Amino acid sequence: MSANAPLLSIRDLQVTFRTDDGPVEAVKGIDLDIRAGEVLALVGESGSGKSVTAMSILQLLPSTATRTGSISLDGRELTALSEAQMNDVRGREISMIFQEPMTALNPSMRIGDQIAEALRNHASMTRAEAHAQAVELLRRVGIPEPERRAAGYAHEMSGGQRQRVVIAIALACGPKLIIADEPTTALDVTVQAEILDLIRDLATERGTAFLLVTHNMGVVADIADRVAVMYRGDMVEVGSTTQVLRHPEAAYTQRLLAAVPRLPEADEVQPAAEPTAAGAAPVLSLTEASVTYRKAGQNFTALDAVSVDIAPGEILGLVGESGSGKSTLGKVALGLVPMSGGELRLFGEKVGHGGVRGRAERRLRGRVGTVFQDPGSSLDPRATVADAIAEPLIVHRASHPLSGRDRAARVRELLEAVELPASYASRYPHELSGGQRQRIGLARAIALEPELIIADEPTSALDVSVQAAVLKVLRELQERMRFACLFISHDLAVVHEFSDRVAVMYAGQIVELGRTDDVLLRPQHPYSKRLLASVPVPDPVVQADRRLARLTTRSAA
Repeated sequence: MSANAPLLSIRDLQVTFRTDDGPVEAVKGIDLDIRAGEVLALVGESGSGKSVTAMSILQLLPSTATRTGSISLDGRELTALSEAQMNDVRGREISMIFQEPMTALNPSMRIGDQIAEALRNHASMTRAEAHAQAVELLRRVGIPEPERRAAGYAHEMSGGQRQRVVIAIALACGPKLIIADEPTTALDVTVQAEILDLIRDLATERGTAFLLVTHNMGVVADIADRVAVMYRGDMVEVGSTTQVLRHPEAAYTQRLLAAVPRLPEADEVQPAAEPTAAGAAPVLSLTEASVTYRKAGQNFTALDAVSVDIAPGEILGLVGESGSGKSTLGKVALGLVPMSGGELRLFGEKVGHGGVRGRAERRLRGRVGTVFQDPGSSLDPRATVADAIAEPLIVHRASHPLSGRDRAARVRELLEAVELPASYASRYPHELSGGQRQRIGLARAIALEPELIIADEPTSALDVSVQAAVLKVLRELQERMRFACLFISHDLAVVHEFSDRVAVMYAGQIVELGRTDDVLLRPQHPYSKRLLASVPVPDPVVQADRRLARLTTRSAA
C-alpha cells in the first residue's frame, strides 16, 4: 500500500434488508476512505445508515441483510474473506468500542482475564504473559492501580473506567482500525473529555485509525479530522471537520447543526434578578438528606447532607460527573433508595420514617411521574403501547377510577399530547424508534397529571434532531400542565435550555445552586468551572482553543 493510499476503502456499498413490508435500502451505494492515524466521524440521525455501515466493515450484518460493493483494508478485500478469516481480522486488525461498556464486558469475569482472553485469541502467549500485558494495557489507558483493577470486576468501576477497559480490549492486538460506536454517550463531560484525549493520543502516537460513529457534534469538533454525514442511507457530505461544521453545504447538515443545543457566552446573557420567594410549599423538599452504602466492609457516602427544594412549576437541572450523587438523589425522591439520615417531603408532607406511610404515601407517589434514560429498557417488550401508557392508571385506579373504555380514550389523549398518532396504541416497543419510545415514556409519565416529574437523562441516548423534538414536546407539556421537574442530565447545553435553576453536585454534595445563567455561564465553585470547561462545543476552531486550555490546566495540576 502506498503512503497516500487509504487504510480502509469503501466503494459503492449497498445494504438492503428483507422485511415483511418489502425490501428496505439502509445504505445506498456510498463511498468512504479512512487513512492511518485519522479520526473520521460518521454522523447522522437514527436510521441514517451509520451503524449499518460500521457493521458492514466487520461483516456482522444479520442474515436478513444483502450487501454489495467493495470494502478493503490495507488493499485486502474483506468481502471476499470466509467467516474464519474475518474472525482473525476482528480484534487483530479491526476492533470495536461499543456505546455501553456494561453490555460489552462480562460481569462474571475479572477485568484482567477479559483483556487476556482477547490477547490469547489472536497471539500465542502464556496466561502469565497475557496477564502482564493486560495490566500494561490498563496502565496505558489511564486506569489507576492497574494490578488491583485487573483482579476486579466491571461493577466495581465507574462508567469512565469501564469505557477505558473496553478501549484497552480494543487495543489489545494493536489493530489498524478501531470503530467507536457512540463511545462517550453515557459519560459525563469531564470523563468524556478524558476519553476523547485518549482517543486522540492513540491516533497521533500509534497511527491507529478511528471511525467514530456519533451524534454529538461537540465530540466531532473536539477530535475528528474529517466528517462524513449520512441521511437515509446516502452520503450527503464529506469534508474536513472545519469545513463541514463551520461551512456546511448540504441542507441536511445545516438542519442537523441547527438542532444542536449550545451554551451561550456569558456576555450574551444579562444577569437575572433573584426570583421572589414562592408562597406555595415546595413540591419536593430534601433536608440534610444522606445515603450511605456498605461495600466491602466499608461505608460509602452517596449523598452527604443534601438540602434542596423544588417549587411548584419549577424545573431544576441537576448536573455533575458520574458518582456525584445525581441519580441517587432522584431515586431518593422516588422512594427507590432509603435515606440513612435527613428528611424528605413531597407536597409539604413528610415521607418515610416518622411521616406518611401506606395508602397515604401511595397517593403522594401518584402525583409524581418518572421519565427514564433508556426508553427501550423501561418499556415491557411484551406489552403494547396502550398497555404501557395505561399502566399508571391501573396501578393508581383507587385514586383515578376509570372504565376500560375511559382508559382507552385517555391513552388516545396522551398519544396526541406527545404528538403521536392514536394508531400507535396497538404497536410494540420494538416497532418504534428511540425518539418515539421516549415519547411513550413521556405519555406514561403524565398519565396521572403529575405535579412533579423526575427525568433522569431523558435524552442522552437520542441523536440531536430527535432530542430537539422530544425536548420540544416536554417543554410544551410542562408549559401546559405546569408540573415541576427534577431534570438530571450531563448535557449542560440541554440543561441551560430547559431549566429555571441548576444544582451542581460533586462527591455527594451540592456545591453550587442558583439561577441557570448564573451557574452555567458565571460559575463560582472550582468544580463548576472545571465542569463547564470540559463541555465540547460544535465549533472546531473554538474547541481547539478549549482543548488546549484544558490540557494546559491538567498539566499544571
